[in-house]
Amino acid sequence: MAVPKRKVSKRRVRIRRAAHRKPTPPVGTCPECGADSQPHRVCPSCGHYKGRQVLTVDAD
Repeated sequence: MAVPKRKVSKRRVRIRRAAHRKPTPPVGTCPECGADSQPHRVCPSCGHYKGRQVLTVDAD
């Protein structure tokens, strides 16, 4: 059976595991209000989707 000859350093382990992190979600801008929102989802700030008002958003 293969056995490592030396201990793997923390740096080496962290470099290897860095490739397993989750990617950040893509961010676009809403054409109605210009706020950041994810594509193919209702804008959380104004409630528009595909040029229509889908949700009513309260202004707090």
